[in-house]
Parts: sequence; C-alpha cells; structure tokens
Amino acid sequence: MTDQAEFEIRVHDRIVAIGQPAWDACAGPTGDPFVAYDFLHACEASGSAVPREGWGSRHLSLHDPDGAVIGVMPLYLKGHSQGEYVFDHSWADAYQRAGGRYYPKLLGAVPFTPATGPRFLSHPSADGGTVRQALIQGALQLCETNGVSSLHVNFPTEAEWRDMTAAGMLPRQDMQFIWTNRGYRTFDDFLAALSSNRRKTIRRERRDAQAGLDIRVLTGGDIEEAHWDAFFAFYIDTGSRKWGRPYLTRDFFSRIGATMADRIALVMAFREGVPIAGALNLIGRDALYGRQWGTLYDVPFLHFELCYYQAIEFAIGRGLSRVEAGAQGEHKIARGYLPTPVYSAHYIVDRALRDPVARYLAQERTGVEAEIDVMTRELSPYREVK
Repeated sequence: MTDQAEFEIRVHDRIVAIGQPAWDACAGPTGDPFVAYDFLHACEASGSAVPREGWGSRHLSLHDPDGAVIGVMPLYLKGHSQGEYVFDHSWADAYQRAGGRYYPKLLGAVPFTPATGPRFLSHPSADGGTVRQALIQGALQLCETNGVSSLHVNFPTEAEWRDMTAAGMLPRQDMQFIWTNRGYRTFDDFLAALSSNRRKTIRRERRDAQAGLDIRVLTGGDIEEAHWDAFFAFYIDTGSRKWGRPYLTRDFFSRIGATMADRIALVMAFREGVPIAGALNLIGRDALYGRQWGTLYDVPFLHFELCYYQAIEFAIGRGLSRVEAGAQGEHKIARGYLPTPVYSAHYIVDRALRDPVARYLAQERTGVEAEIDVMTRELSPYREVK
C-alpha cells in the first residue's frame, strides 16, 4: 500500500480545473448522480453555487507519486449556512455573540442536495480506504491552515461517517424518510403490504389527484426546454413561498437536461395540455432521488402523487431498491417512507465552541435514535415492519 506521505493534495477553485475525465474516473463508479462532474459543474457554471452566492469551490484532488488523480472531494468555502439542510445556525450565532468568527467555513457536500452519498471519491485502481483517509486529512489540514472556523461534511455514507469520527470529527445524526423496495413487481404489490386503511387512503388520494390531469414521467430525449421553462416557474413559485429565495438558476436545469437527461425522471402534470405541476427526480444506480417540486395550482393530494406515488411506481418499474424523497416530512411515513438515519460530521477549530457542540450532538444522537425507533414501531403503515 502506498504511504499517504507520498500523496499530494491540490485545491481547486473550479471543478473544470480538475477536469471531467479525472473527476468522473473517481465519481463514476459510485453511480451517484449528484457527485457526477456534470451535476457539480452545472451548479457552478449556471451561477447557482458560486462565490457571489456564498459558495466558493475548494475541491480537493489527490495525486499519486506519478501525478495521476486517484481521489477527489467536493468542497466549498461557505459564507453562510444556506442550502445545506444540516442546520448549524445556532452554533454560528452563539460563536459570533461570544466574539468569534464562524464564517467562512468549509463544507464537504453537494450544493442544495440533502441526499446521502459518497463524499470521498476514489479511482477504482486505488485503495479506497487509503484515499478516503488522505482526503479527510487534507480537508482537516486545509481547515487549520486557511483560518476558517470549521469543516462540515454533510450526508456522507455511514462508512465515511465512521471514518471521520475516528479522525476526530464530531458525529451528528438526523433522519430522513425513505421508501424501500421489498421486491415489489407492481404498485399494487406495494399497497398489499400496507394496512387496509392505508391502502384505501392512498387509492383515494391518487384518484383525487389524478382527476382531470394527464401525468407523465419524462426522461431522456422526452424532456424539452419547454418542460424546463414550466418546471422552473413551478420551482420559483413554490420556493419563494417556502424559503424566500430559490437557489437554482434557470440555466442550471438546461445544463443538467443537456448532459444528464438519461439520469433524470421529470414528473409533469398537464391539464388540457398545459403543464400545471412538476417534480424532479434524479436516477442513481440503485435509487431514485426526489429533489424539487412545484405547482401553480392547489390540487388536493397532487404533491403526494407527483413526489411520492409516481416515484414509487418508477422505482418499481426500474427495479431500484429505494426512493429518497429529500429532507423533512413526517407525513411521508403514511405513504410508505420510513424514518432512516442520515449523517454528518463536523470539525470545529476552537475548543470553546467544539466542546459544547460535542455535548449537544451526543444528546441529539440519542434523541434521534429513540425517535426513529418510536416512529417505526408506532406509525408504520405496513402490516408488519421488516
């Protein structure tokens, strides 16, 4: 095994400086659409995740003694905590009230994307564990030498989370609601696994949502710019009402539509040929990831239909193992999405902040684990929890 001292870490302020061939040689084997070059480049090139928006790229590349790229890590210098879905605003407020400077900080994550996936990406020819350790140490060193307050890695895999904890980062645990495919062949097979009351409710919700509408799942060449125009209008309207300022630009959607169409499932609802609502999903190797949704009309249960039930049908049809429908939403449990742990890890330079945060996170983890257990036992819609 190559000694880590022989590796070289380089820092890049744009993903194009690493290049698509080198990046995707490390990211491609994961099958995760969000760490693909095309997705991360679209975030930057569209003006969605750029320094003026508080996202300064500091991506890491790891090079072997011959100079070849054997690992990469998406990393950003953040001027705020927006668009992260792991909330540290109270830490920032407390630190700044005490006279500290919380921002800028370093964030290892995919912009605007609360989906679990790999954060330390290694070339298939390299030892993945060694690459991961080298990238973790490189990110920690960058934190220490660049005068930032902290390093945060959001929604890593559980294995990465455990390695970061072993490296001295503070482990945090939260939950999301995820649907698991238990070998269903049809949507009716899924319904058969539910209690009688839940089957009846879901059938009624679907009937009411679909009334008078034409609902289509578009992927690949079926997605046209007119669909993105309509979807962006939905996204802007819904995002403005939820959090005030949507993060993604219109150009972002055109870019992923041009480069990732086969990895997109765009669910659109039409009334008399006019699109009125939509939900964007990305397709992974073994999962469907629900992202943005929006509508210009208040149609009962349409959100559930487009975001949850259509996603389940698509996943069953593609033989995918799960649907990850994004952050928050206890109402997802009744639709078959059960609470599942998700992770983040944090390194805070100043012990005056690090120690109280560590105590808080230890209590939070215990509470989250208990909440997952109670929700699963008491709220599950399944006839038996497997």
